Amino acid sequence: MKKVFTFLAIAAVMVACNNAAETTTAATDSVVANVDSTVTAVGDSAKNAIDSTVAAAKDSVHAKVDSLKK
Repeated sequence: MKKVFTFLAIAAVMVACNNAAETTTAATDSVVANVDSTVTAVGDSAKNAIDSTVAAAKDSVHAKVDSLKK
């Protein structure tokens, strides 16, 4: 009887480990590419907005300094 249980246990392990894991790398890669491009676009637009704000503030400060010098 012990031999039968041993045989069934070994058979169960072999059957359970027979199938390979499913992978979904193609879907994951496309999602990562979409997120990456979106983040890049948001970063670029934020950088442009910050640059224009800094330039405007810089111009305002220079104008204020010039008016104080007069």
